[in-house]
Amino acid sequence: MTQDEILDIFRRNHALLEGHFLLTSGLHSDRYIQCALVLQHPEVAEQLGRELAAKIGKTGATVVVAPALGGVLVAHEVARAQGVRALFTERQEGRMTLRRGFSLEPGEPAIVVEDVITTGGSTLETIRAVEEAGGKVVAAGSLVDRSGGSADLGIPRAALATLTVQNYDEQRCPFCRAGIPAVKPGSREK
Repeated sequence: MTQDEILDIFRRNHALLEGHFLLTSGLHSDRYIQCALVLQHPEVAEQLGRELAAKIGKTGATVVVAPALGGVLVAHEVARAQGVRALFTERQEGRMTLRRGFSLEPGEPAIVVEDVITTGGSTLETIRAVEEAGGKVVAAGSLVDRSGGSADLGIPRAALATLTVQNYDEQRCPFCRAGIPAVKPGSREK
């Protein structure tokens, strides 16, 4: 699928939002991508997972890991397409960690996926959690890369759509200066 076809799926599902948004990263933006509105449709989630798995390619990974909550379905569908396990990390005492009995073999090759990357922060936290559990992250992926390709994870990564979206810190946000309230549609409290 082309990037335009991917973005068309998001548009058809009203998942590309415009306004004043407070992102999980703490940055402000005029656009927000609400992947949950796309992933609520199992056949679309499966299709996007298959596309992302193909774009990541064969890496030798035996597990796909994602941060909860947004990446759980992405990990599941990429893992299904790759024929491997799917795990997710959660925050415990402010740190991303594997819980619920999830474990990795020493040196087990893993792919880390996410729904949307803005700064790469959640993905990097998940990479650290995988490494702390003994795994070795060999690649990363996301449905959408909002960084325009600039988020550096230090490993090969792929995205189905790459957008350059203007982000602002609160002090430089033109919407804040104009008195327009920010909406926080994401899943994680900052």
